[in-house]
Amino acid sequence: MAVKRLGKGLDALIPQMSTQDTEQGKTPEKIREVEVASVKPNPFQPRETFDPIALNELKQSIAENGMIQPVTVRIAGDGYELIAGERRLRAVSELGHRYVPAYVLEIESDQQMIEMALIENIQRENLNPIDEANGYQTLLTECNLTQEEVAKRVGKDRSTVTNFLRLLKLPDKVQESLTNEEISQGHARALLAFENASEQITAWKQILKKNLSVRQVESLTKKDKTVPAKSQPKTMKQQSPYIRQTEDKFRNILGTQVRILESKEGNDGKIEIEYYSSDDLDRIIELLENI
Repeated sequence: MAVKRLGKGLDALIPQMSTQDTEQGKTPEKIREVEVASVKPNPFQPRETFDPIALNELKQSIAENGMIQPVTVRIAGDGYELIAGERRLRAVSELGHRYVPAYVLEIESDQQMIEMALIENIQRENLNPIDEANGYQTLLTECNLTQEEVAKRVGKDRSTVTNFLRLLKLPDKVQESLTNEEISQGHARALLAFENASEQITAWKQILKKNLSVRQVESLTKKDKTVPAKSQPKTMKQQSPYIRQTEDKFRNILGTQVRILESKEGNDGKIEIEYYSSDDLDRIIELLENI
């Protein structure tokens, strides 16, 4: 079977039951009951963390209501390889079920498998930001895709993919904190504005200790990057509230750190826009061309 329209989601790939089929007790031709023991893990699984509480709730739901959504597999040797649905597979395994309903798809390339696993997790299981970023990175490295190609395949804007990938530049401790929901994605993006890992770690500790908001972290960033008053060039003047608001608008539009520096007279100045890779620069240029 040729796999198409990945950007439109997993539903575009899997046969769906009509109302008439459901009433007549029919199931799609591609759904089978397969042995749990015959299904190997997905080597490209984008999800690295599994909430034990959520898994227990899923087990209870399956025990009471049965398996509502089948897992998705491909044929591998004399068994199967999981494409999507690891939480569901774990749940039925722990419940002691011998069989699990599965969509059996004819997927030959690893690229298609990676794409499908990532799409399924993003659309149905709410990946944490770091797992989602790692999924995009896998598509870049394993499949030799560009960020633009990745964005098209998963149905996202290129800027969205780029912003997720930037999270992988953060120190491991900060990434783990984001995964554990100790900080938000907004906090993490604000930390990227600091110039090095040491500054990011220091600011991250302040977030946890003082329960700082995203706006407060952004203020820390501005303070850290502002030239001290004593050494500040006389040709530049202190920022007005209007300039600070304009900076915020630019940051929201471009998804990166932006600074506006006015001359003392206020008639001219300069705008500094940060970028973190050649792809990120291309993304910013594309956004500016469309403004």
